[in-house]
Amino acid sequence: MVQTLPVLHSLKKTWPDCQVDWIVGEAAAGLLKGHPLLNRTVIYPRKRLGRLASNPLLWHRLALGICNLGKELRGAGYDASLDLQGLFKSGFITYLSGAGEKIGFAGSREASSVFLNMKIPPYDPDRHAVLRYLDMAAAIGADTRDISFPLGLSAADCQKAGTMLKRLGLRQGSFIILIPGTVWPTKHWDADGFAKLSRLIGARLGLPSLVVGAKSDRALGDAISNKSGGNAINIAGATTLKLLAALFTMAATAVTVDTGPMHLAAAAGLKVVALFGPTAPWRTGPFGNGHIVIRKELDCNPCFNRQCESRKCMLEITPEKVVAAVEDICSIRPEAQA
Repeated sequence: MVQTLPVLHSLKKTWPDCQVDWIVGEAAAGLLKGHPLLNRTVIYPRKRLGRLASNPLLWHRLALGICNLGKELRGAGYDASLDLQGLFKSGFITYLSGAGEKIGFAGSREASSVFLNMKIPPYDPDRHAVLRYLDMAAAIGADTRDISFPLGLSAADCQKAGTMLKRLGLRQGSFIILIPGTVWPTKHWDADGFAKLSRLIGARLGLPSLVVGAKSDRALGDAISNKSGGNAINIAGATTLKLLAALFTMAATAVTVDTGPMHLAAAAGLKVVALFGPTAPWRTGPFGNGHIVIRKELDCNPCFNRQCESRKCMLEITPEKVVAAVEDICSIRPEAQA
């Protein structure tokens, strides 16, 4: 979702008076709520529909839920619907919208292009996702030359972030954010690595670390904090997406695995140190200039596998190498001072 924000920017820049609705799952909806460039946000109840789909006795309720969603979408009278995700789910929603033009890439995954009536030539999978999404906007005539990520943060969002930092005893620009959580086990660095990194950041840069993430990352954050010698504060699960985005605007840098908040940090203008293993940074790395990607060059990566016994590509990344990258971004390496 974050990587498609430039599409919203390009649409509104090209046609300022156009009305744009965004259909989004529950997890990311908070970032779009009240967005100044959107007419409305439509929630796709993925979790509820998934539960209904798993029980044949509830399929009648599933059908009713899908019909109600389609009725809500068709009632808006859309001229066009863009399937940016390119999955069966998003293609089907594009069809449900009843839009005159149902637009997406030909040859997308899960046969999703069957729902389209305007098919853009298949994309190069090695082209960065942000640029691929913008290619779709360009195909319908939008001006995509100016790439911007409109997060829609308000003064109140930034004030809440400032209040949180004050409560935690942190100063704007003088803390490092750690983002250790990700869905794929193969993308994980370990808690010991992040904890040692936090200690090195404290010793060499004199800066504290702030561990962020979802509620499911709370235990991982606690492990990092407990092993950090008091240098890492864990707030995983304690922030909304908007609050997290606002915190990113106030940090010195972030160290992150390949995960959604990495893209949010980059969209907020923060230069990050990104640790990559089984995935390809040229496809889904932090977008923009000034970021540092650390990646072990192995014969087996990128493998795009969710499971791996060795995880060498991640575990061979050393905290010493990562802290050097942090120093580079913060421009306070001893060599730079000399």
